[in-house]
Amino acid sequence: MKDQQRTPLFDGLKQFAAKNPFSFHVPGHKNGAIFPEIGRPEFAQILPLDLTEVTGLDDLHAPDGMIAEAEELAAEFFCADKTFFLVGGSTAGNLAMILAACGRDEKIIVQRNSHKSIMNGLELAGARPIFMTPVFDEAAGRYTSPILQTLERALAKHPEAKAVVLTYPDYFGKTYDLGAMIRLCHSKGIPVLVDEAHGVHFALGKPFPAPALSLGADVVVHSAHKMAPAMTMASYLHVQGSRVSSDKIAHYLQVIQSSSPSYPLLASLDLARLYMASMTRAELENLLTYVNRVRAAFAELACSRVLQLQDGDDPLKLTLQLDPGLNGHKAMAAFEQAGLWPELATHDQILFVLGLGAKETFEDLKKALHTANERLKIGGNHATIDRVQLFPEEIQELALTYDAMNKYSYREIPLQEGIGHIAAEAVIPYPPGIPLVMKGERITAAHADILKRLLSAGTELQQRQKQGHVRVFD
Repeated sequence: MKDQQRTPLFDGLKQFAAKNPFSFHVPGHKNGAIFPEIGRPEFAQILPLDLTEVTGLDDLHAPDGMIAEAEELAAEFFCADKTFFLVGGSTAGNLAMILAACGRDEKIIVQRNSHKSIMNGLELAGARPIFMTPVFDEAAGRYTSPILQTLERALAKHPEAKAVVLTYPDYFGKTYDLGAMIRLCHSKGIPVLVDEAHGVHFALGKPFPAPALSLGADVVVHSAHKMAPAMTMASYLHVQGSRVSSDKIAHYLQVIQSSSPSYPLLASLDLARLYMASMTRAELENLLTYVNRVRAAFAELACSRVLQLQDGDDPLKLTLQLDPGLNGHKAMAAFEQAGLWPELATHDQILFVLGLGAKETFEDLKKALHTANERLKIGGNHATIDRVQLFPEEIQELALTYDAMNKYSYREIPLQEGIGHIAAEAVIPYPPGIPLVMKGERITAAHADILKRLLSAGTELQQRQKQGHVRVFD
């Protein structure tokens, strides 16, 4: 067992900075000596740690010193065989794991409502994705995950698939029987790659869901900055077993990521692991007590209800279901005006993400909720978006391969005229960054209808898509 109280990477940076060395190397701020005065008070403490690969500070892409030790500590904490530190967000990890597992024109089975970075990885690999449709969860009021029977049928139809890519949990913290899916895939010798961006804290155990690594996943990517105290873009990639080559992943990570990685981001990964490894059972119980008090306070709001936690839900995600006729984006603005900043809004739900500790005093939170409550009572009508069957096919392939797409030109047309055409770009409501229409997918009347209503509800899309236009292949 390694000493999880150690922070070799962070300590190494502090020790180097304490020498107050003459900097005849990059970066250009020279350990903070050269910097605009207007920003100095805010940046002064972090700049001395913003270093580069000088002697003794190791190399992210070929670590054998303090970075290697920090990654080994993380691997032990998360129960992985190998852990890579990422400075390009989970996006870098998702791209690398797909490129390492699947080659050009090879089939790979993918959860249809995956993050756009998964879709980008498929395109970079030139793979032939086989998409599995998620089911609509009536309790959650949205599409969540595919079911085991869908995966069984996909594997039976495409036994030559090189890997299966799943998302666990979804953005809202909902999980499913991932273990059963992994066991099915492994029985056929197929690796499972998991985008667990929102589940880094599952490694803490109860009351959180089981982590993907404990369920047997071969590669898992964590956005450490989403739910752990790491800096934005700081992430982990974990490998378990030999179904996917760690060497291949290391190769693609050095292709994708910067050759000048941010040491403050790397150090924050070291510290985030320390924070979680140091959490006691009493602290977790106190956290859950706080979470329950917050949920009870939100439950008193007008014009909405807090969705109840189901088995396997992440308690740190709080979803507010708005009453019919209340616009989710306008309601989110009411919270922001009261000093409460949610993670995202859909047309009828608002997601609040709690952390691993209580930053706000409870009384201040209740005052802010009271202010938001008064604003919510004002209401605001919007176009009702009823449930629409967005994914008519349980198992779906793209209308064009990625190689074929590269041979076509495209044009921009009004969305309504795009029905029947093949999309030359993804249509991605953001957040959560999950494509509603994929590049290479044929646009349907249902797509056009739901997009029109999403736009009327204030959903964020690319500028031309906001104006009711979309690019299609000629």
